[in-house]
Amino acid sequence: MKLTTSLVLATASLTSALTIDLNLAGLARPLLHTTSASHSTSKTQNPHAWIAASPADARSPCPMMNTLANHGYIHRDGRNITREGLAEGLVQSINFSPELAASMFDLILSMDPSATDFDLDMLNAHNVGEHDASLSRLDAYFGNNHAFNPTIFAQTTSYWTSDPVTAQMLANSKVARQIHSKAFNPTYTYPASTEQTSHTETGFPILAFGDIQNGTVARAAVEYWFANERLPSEVGWKVRQEPVTAEQMGAVTKMIADAVGLVTGKKE
Repeated sequence: MKLTTSLVLATASLTSALTIDLNLAGLARPLLHTTSASHSTSKTQNPHAWIAASPADARSPCPMMNTLANHGYIHRDGRNITREGLAEGLVQSINFSPELAASMFDLILSMDPSATDFDLDMLNAHNVGEHDASLSRLDAYFGNNHAFNPTIFAQTTSYWTSDPVTAQMLANSKVARQIHSKAFNPTYTYPASTEQTSHTETGFPILAFGDIQNGTVARAAVEYWFANERLPSEVGWKVRQEPVTAEQMGAVTKMIADAVGLVTGKKE
């Protein structure tokens, strides 16, 4: 049974769950997209070479999911994604631990446990796999809520004031996007469940491409990935040696949660 677009994704804090809704994206450098009329690669070619999506392919508001499809770590057309396929793709591409990778699929199907696969464009439904105040997409109220938007991302990156980008900078850009959306979008919605999972998605660049212990990530890697939905090996990124664990994801999530507050000083 396929996941339906009416599915409401179960979301919770990382201490109880993980999420694949990673609405991160970006543009601060020229796009390096190329186009291809075919998804096929010869036996002599890298099976995970980056190939831009065709108009017929399914894509989502989640840059990481789109990246996996563009590199062939999941089906390049973005359809019929299974638990095994997604888990293997996350393990091979960014070295998530098998347990962490598998949990991502389980979470997206937690409201429909009988479903065995889904298509990326099913995540485009508002407040399902997509939400207001994205770092890289328009709110649904303003139009296309799933394609990368350079203007939105330029607003986001204006809060990244040095290199490397820190957890605090990522948190600042998220808060700024929420304030902007709340001010100008009359249908703005951001329930507690979205806030909880957004801490994980906001910190995702650190998990995938950065220094987890110090909570930083090279700006070039983040911007290249966001702009192209492509692994940033062209700008020096290499897959980390040790697998990313659920505990590490929890630690980065906490970094963001601790950084989004606007009140200074210790809590009484």
